[in-house]
This record gives sequence, C-alpha cells and structure tokens, in this order.
Amino acid sequence: MFASRNQLLERVRLGEDNFLELKEVRFAGDKIRGPRQDDLADEFAAFANSRGGELLLGVHDETREVSGIPIEQLDAVEALVKQACEDSLKPPDFPIIERMTLPDSAGDEKAVLRVEIPRSLNVHQSPGGYFHRVGSSKRQIPPDYLGTLFQQRSQSRPIRFDETPVSSATINELDETLWNRFATPLAGDSNEQLLSKLGMAAQDHEGIWRPTVAGVLLACRQPEKLLHNAFIQAVAYRGTEISPQSEKPYQRDARDITGPLDHQIFEACDFVRKNMWVAARKRPQGGRVDMPQFDMLVIFEAITNAVAHRDYSMYGSKVRLRLFEDRLEIYIPGSLVNTMTLESLPYRQAARNAAITSQLARCPIEKEDFIGHRTHIMDKRGEGVPFILSASEQLSGKLPEYRLIDNSELLLTIHAAGRPGPE
Repeated sequence: MFASRNQLLERVRLGEDNFLELKEVRFAGDKIRGPRQDDLADEFAAFANSRGGELLLGVHDETREVSGIPIEQLDAVEALVKQACEDSLKPPDFPIIERMTLPDSAGDEKAVLRVEIPRSLNVHQSPGGYFHRVGSSKRQIPPDYLGTLFQQRSQSRPIRFDETPVSSATINELDETLWNRFATPLAGDSNEQLLSKLGMAAQDHEGIWRPTVAGVLLACRQPEKLLHNAFIQAVAYRGTEISPQSEKPYQRDARDITGPLDHQIFEACDFVRKNMWVAARKRPQGGRVDMPQFDMLVIFEAITNAVAHRDYSMYGSKVRLRLFEDRLEIYIPGSLVNTMTLESLPYRQAARNAAITSQLARCPIEKEDFIGHRTHIMDKRGEGVPFILSASEQLSGKLPEYRLIDNSELLLTIHAAGRPGPE
C-alpha cells in the first residue's frame, strides 16, 4: 500500500489512521508477551472487512517510537502473525509479510515487520467478533451493517477459494513440468495467461501474478510449505480401536503424505495397499483366489474425492486416513457444499473446488493398477460415490457410511471384508 520507505516513515510520524495500525512487540525472555494472537486477528479482520490497511509490528502506537524486534525473534513474530491469520480468522486470510528496518529516534536501524492486509472478498470473523476499521481503531460492525456487508461481499465475489492468489508465493514457485501436464497452449499465450486459464495463477490486488491455491496444490513439488495443511495424514492401527495404553505399539505404520495432489492420491493408495491384508482361498478346481481387505478401486475413488472436494480454507484441518482391522476411515475437512445432503451424495454433483476438479479430470492416470478403471483421475459424470457404495458392499457385505461431524468434517467409513475361514 505504501510506495516507499520514506512514505511509510511519514505515515508513522503522523500516527494511526484508517489504513495504519502500530504495535509494539514485547518479550518475556524468549517468549512473546504481546500482542496476543487473538488481538492481532481482531486487527487483521478489521482491515480485511474494511478497505484494507497495514499493521507495523515493532513501533509503539502512542509515542510512534521505533522499538524494533530482535533479529533472532523475527521468525517467532512472523509465525505468530501467520497463526493469527490462518487459525484465528474465519475464513483464513493471507496477508503480505515484509521484513524491513526503520530508524529509531537515535538513527539506529531496527528490524520491524510490515503486514499488509488487502480488502477481502469475504467477511471475516475473529475471536472478538466481527470488526471493521473506523479511523484509528477497530469497532464492532453493527448488526444491520453486517448483514449488508455479507450481501455485498457475496455478490461481488467473482472466484472460488481454490482460485484465490496465495500472497506468500511467487509464480516462479510453480513447476513448469507439473503444470504443463494440464496445458494445451494457444498461439500467443504467455505463461501467465495460460496459467490463468487453468485457474492456477491470478493477479493480486496490486496486479502481481501469483499462484492460486489450485496452482500450489497441483503444480508445486512441496505445496505443504505454502499451504501448511495440504497433505494427508495416514495411520494404520492394530486392532479395531486406537489403544495407546496397549503393551504393543498401537500404530503399525504412520506417514504424512505430501506433494502435488495426484501424487498424494496414489501414495495414499499405496499406503493402504501396503498395510491391508490379502487372504487367499483355494479354488476347488485348483489354483487360488485373492481376498483383499478393501477394493483398491474404491480406495482410489474415495481418496480422490477427499483431496478434490475438501475445504482448503480450513487451515486447522487436513485429510486424515485411519486404517483399522475392520474398516478404513477418511476424514475430509469441510461441510457439504451448497444444498447437498448426505442422502443426495449418490445422486448429485457439486464442486467446492472447480479449478482443482477440472484439472484432475484432465490429469491422466499413470499407475497400472488403475488404468483399466478410467483414463483420467477425476470422473466428470458423478459416478464416484455410487461406485464406492456398490463395490464396497459387494466386497464386504456392508454399505460404506458418510457422516457429518460438527457440520465441519465429513467422515467416510469403508468396511473391510471379513477374513475367509478354512474351506
């Protein structure tokens, strides 16, 4: 928002206003004593719900003296800012964080953090409620104006969350080898134009090209470094329950599955295949027939749906895969989309992440195990859930179960086949 360091210094000299908040950072030993995470979140929400602004950490709000932040504490203060934005705002926000120095009254350069919060397309709730910026302070949004604000922001919102630019990333962080898999370049298209058409890049409010959430998830080698919960947490347990007090280790295997979404899907399938049992039964006419614990095509469909349809704005959550002796549980962050219900899942389609689902439908399957199932990862015809239900019931004799937990997480339980007894 401020074009130069000199302009920022002049703003600091004039003091706080609609677009500038100053905060001193206080320490008790190595720990940050203030500001608190919830207080920062309230300030960020006030700016985002208004016309945007900047928060300068390391400057006293009353004296306007540059107190600074010790160099060795900059990482901790930046982490506090990120936690406030990602964990204490609903929905999360992605400010621009810049490290810089400003002179104190003696002319000595001190480190500060400059946090720019643009006007948001959402209305953000913080721990203190719903705030907006009025002059040099934050105020609770009056109920009548809050309703109007929700209406205005919903009408003006032109893009879904997976198409929003990630302000902490640069477009160069997208791997050309990865995004070229989805590209059908037209004559004259620049990389930026092509990525924009794919939903993988967009211009931020300053006109800078940045990767979108979809771009990070599909075309970054390590998306979890930019979107911290963009991975699958997989655990295989002994028995049918989680028993930490057991004499034996209660986990047989555990892994955080990272990488681009298509890589996550196939690695998660490999995790299940590695940890499930496969029994064998002799045929009366000779030979043997394998009796797997789960149908791997069902697992492929279920994991694909989980990473494609989860709510990536819920940064306190991740896809969780729990494998037990008698079932597989997949926890998917987010409630059902729009007017979808648990009962309508086998009959209707609704995409929370249009860019992600669109590109996964163009991503070819390269694993031999699944090539015969279909040619591309995502199904455009809405046959995934019906297949999960019918194929699972055929193997185990039990229908899988979908259940909403606190209206913020969808749990899919797939029952295992029973171990065959002796002939």
